[in-house]
Amino acid sequence: MIELLEHPLSPYAQKVKIALAEKGVPFTVRTPEAIGSGATPGDFRAASPRGEVPVLFVDGAPIFDSTVILEFIEDRFPTPALLPADPLARARARMLEEVCDTHYEAINWGLSEITYFRRAEGELAETLLENARAQIGRLNSWLEKQLGEGPWFGGETFGWADLSAVPYVQGAAGFGMGPAAGSPLAAWLDRARGRPSVAAAFDAARDAVKAMTAVAGIVDAGLFKRQYRDHRLEWMIRSGGIEVVLKGLERGNIRFNDEPV
Repeated sequence: MIELLEHPLSPYAQKVKIALAEKGVPFTVRTPEAIGSGATPGDFRAASPRGEVPVLFVDGAPIFDSTVILEFIEDRFPTPALLPADPLARARARMLEEVCDTHYEAINWGLSEITYFRRAEGELAETLLENARAQIGRLNSWLEKQLGEGPWFGGETFGWADLSAVPYVQGAAGFGMGPAAGSPLAAWLDRARGRPSVAAAFDAARDAVKAMTAVAGIVDAGLFKRQYRDHRLEWMIRSGGIEVVLKGLERGNIRFNDEPV
């Protein structure tokens, strides 16, 4: 029995759902209570020391961290393969995942801070949005070079690199910062959206976005603490939002990783 603890808007969870669906592995999903609030229930913290989704339960045993989970899925369910056979190509797929999980995720997360959580308004918001747009443009250009002439990042077959990139490119597109119309990356995104595994993950995310209208007030009241960690914190500071961080610390509505328990 396989159960996935997730949130539909988490690109890390989307990766895992797409991988399981591509391999035809049955699984159930559940969103932990109070996820992202800073008041993580003990059983969830026991399964995920950082209090983050996704967590994959396999016959009751938890596995956390999306990359580790993808490695497990590939080992446990080798067919169809998501990683290419060639070691260099496998390394290339993992490197693409790393860039998306760190740099791209941080930008999209920052866009959520501005758009949904209203951390910045006026001139500051415009500065952050302008910087995000430029950064996403550079990342999309880099991804397009990695894509090359083939339909997928691994050539003729949808695989690890594609499912690792598509949640982030789609996420940016949701903020009006998608690939340039008519570009090879835009065509790739359209192809990916047409896959049942990707479409299911994106449909769930679209439904979850509808619940984001009231989150700014919850954060402002200190009832919800957004997690500032590693690349997210770096992005906010280097993009001009250090006052967002300082205000969040003052109001107690941002948080960092806790130690494992």
